[in-house]
Amino acid sequence: MSKNKPAEIANNKPAHEIRINGLRATVWKNETEKGPRFNTTFERCYKDGDEWKTSDSYGREDLLLLAFMAKRAFEFIAQQPTK
Repeated sequence: MSKNKPAEIANNKPAHEIRINGLRATVWKNETEKGPRFNTTFERCYKDGDEWKTSDSYGREDLLLLAFMAKRAFEFIAQQPTK
């Protein structure tokens, strides 16, 4: 699975990941002068032949799972200590 990410994200390990039915929410931690900030990316993983690929396009059946994963990502971020 490869997808171009911003340089600051691509070089860091995720703070947290949530995976459900081929969907992935990744929480990234970025240190700033004001303390840690978190961003979340969402992607759908699928297999094209023998190769795994990712997409940021979602079907109707994905939307409720995305909402659930966004809630879980929010809960994770809300539990993190602040500066």
